[in-house]
Amino acid sequence: MSAPCCAGQLACCCGTAACSLCCKCCPKIKQSTSTRFMYALYFILVTLICCIMMSRTVATEMKAHIPFYKHICEGIKAGETCEKLVGYSAVYRVSFGMASFFFIFFLLTIKINNSKSCRAYIHNGFWFIKLLVLAAMCSGAFFIPDQDTFLNAWRYVGAGGGFLFIVIQLILLVEFAHKWNKNWTAGTTHNKLWYGLLALGTLILYSVAVGAVILMAVFYTRSEGCTYNKILLGVNGGLCILISLVAISPCVQSRQPHSSLLQSGVISCYVMYLTFSSLSSKPPETILDENHKNITICVPDFSQGLHRDENLVTGLGTALLFCCILYSCLTSTTRASSEALRGIYATPETEVARCCFCCAPDGDADTEEHVEERGGQTVIYDEKRGTVYSYAYFHFVFFLASLYVMMTVTHWFNYEGAEIEKFFSGTWSIFWIKMVSCWVCVLLYLWTLVAPLCCPTRQFSV
Repeated sequence: MSAPCCAGQLACCCGTAACSLCCKCCPKIKQSTSTRFMYALYFILVTLICCIMMSRTVATEMKAHIPFYKHICEGIKAGETCEKLVGYSAVYRVSFGMASFFFIFFLLTIKINNSKSCRAYIHNGFWFIKLLVLAAMCSGAFFIPDQDTFLNAWRYVGAGGGFLFIVIQLILLVEFAHKWNKNWTAGTTHNKLWYGLLALGTLILYSVAVGAVILMAVFYTRSEGCTYNKILLGVNGGLCILISLVAISPCVQSRQPHSSLLQSGVISCYVMYLTFSSLSSKPPETILDENHKNITICVPDFSQGLHRDENLVTGLGTALLFCCILYSCLTSTTRASSEALRGIYATPETEVARCCFCCAPDGDADTEEHVEERGGQTVIYDEKRGTVYSYAYFHFVFFLASLYVMMTVTHWFNYEGAEIEKFFSGTWSIFWIKMVSCWVCVLLYLWTLVAPLCCPTRQFSV
């Protein structure tokens, strides 16, 4: 490692410099991107620790292979078998430390409009010091007095924050649907081929939604029993038809001429995904067969074979879930998305049609105002004129994501006996959370369609 690179990494860890890799062949990185990447790494690190704490397999392996395991546990006052460091209560404490870390930075970064202030320097640098602070806060949570009261109170805070994080995800999904339609519709004024793309996208989305209904009807229902599944499939399928009809109704078209089946197709696909996820999370139903043996019904036969290697399924499923959470955190903190949550949208005149419209540069992010090379990866300081994303909103979303991870890993309200190996086992609390999320998503989308009719004096732009 070269001397300039060492100096750069020292400035990154203990100073205000942006983080970068030591390999000079790496592509350029923007200061705003490197900052968000580092906070995401902190989030991933603590999330992995929470998953390990909820794993029965890891606890068993540690007990079997670590010498003097019992003496070590007693030495750190964690119990004879380190029971204080595993289970839902340990995850609650660690998540409290991570959530507090992001909430403090949320308060610290309120109303920062440029990267030259002292608070902005703290946000963009001092990474090693902040890692120590995060570790201290997660560790310190284990010394909170009156643990029972704390855990009961923190559970309700976590549930509230987790639900709010879900709502933010749903709002941004609705915003994504409107943004997609508006961006591609803007291209039709210059090139009629965009009409073909709009039609193709709509056809694909509705084909997926209809195919999902058919598959779920085949695999999750049967002639006898499965009443819940039949009702929910019927209700959610009917909701998809309802939002499609409302989107193209004359009264909505008169106030929102850009409303089309593309947006309702996106929402319909997401509704079907949540329906599938809900039905997969529902506790299995059992009946007696002709031999008076209990058999499981209302689930696909092949799913029972998939759960035989539960560690593999849990590992892959958990990794996919948290990748989605991380993606939601990072994409929801762009300037455009944070403004969308406040009802502020780009005007149609500023839209430039793109196939990959969601990857469009945000604000002045492409402006290379100052480039710094420290013997390693080149850093572009892209926030000299102003911040390209809201620092406070960024930390607030990660605060909510910390609570959502805590509740998800501990099976929400079925925390007693929860284990990461049982992450995909059916529970009623997870089933209803997903199902209610589905209905909230439909209501949010319907509100964006009927709001201009209910409040004709207000200006709405979606």
